[in-house]
Amino acid sequence: MAKDKVKEAPEGEGQEGEEGDAPAKKKPPLKLLIIAGAAAVLVLGGGGTAAFLLLKPKPEAAGEKKAEKKDKKGKEGEKLAGQLREGPEGVLFYTMPNVVVNMQTADGRATFLKLKLTLEVPDRGTVDTLEPNMPRLQDMFQTFLRELRPEDLQGSQGSYQLRMEIQRRVNLVIAPAKVNAVLIEEMLIN
Repeated sequence: MAKDKVKEAPEGEGQEGEEGDAPAKKKPPLKLLIIAGAAAVLVLGGGGTAAFLLLKPKPEAAGEKKAEKKDKKGKEGEKLAGQLREGPEGVLFYTMPNVVVNMQTADGRATFLKLKLTLEVPDRGTVDTLEPNMPRLQDMFQTFLRELRPEDLQGSQGSYQLRMEIQRRVNLVIAPAKVNAVLIEEMLIN
């Protein structure tokens, strides 16, 4: 009987263990908790980000964009590729976008020319003629300047000839309008 009691006790414990294991099975494993937590963070983070991006104030942003457009344009609705400044006696200075070209060299090494040009124009009408012709002007600069060698631009004579040739070519593109002068604000040869 003592052996029967010993055997009964483990059987009874097993029966209680099964009932005791049932509440333990209701408790989710640690991996499941981690996965559920990560999913919740992703859903809440994604929802928060979407709400931030979609619900940000529109009227202020529209006002800022209009102010930026006015800064980049001379008149409302009129886009300028370069910058326009007034000079003395009604002369206007139109600074063109920078021009960067790969130049030819005798030894075949890569040499680049960067130019920042300002055109002296007599009136606003000439600027209005320059703007739609900007692709032609940029193409003209690229084809002309690529044929130059660094030796062609040495000294004051080289920069003078460069200014005169650019002025001649600009005037051909925008004819009958004319540019008074070409000013070289920056010329880097690398």
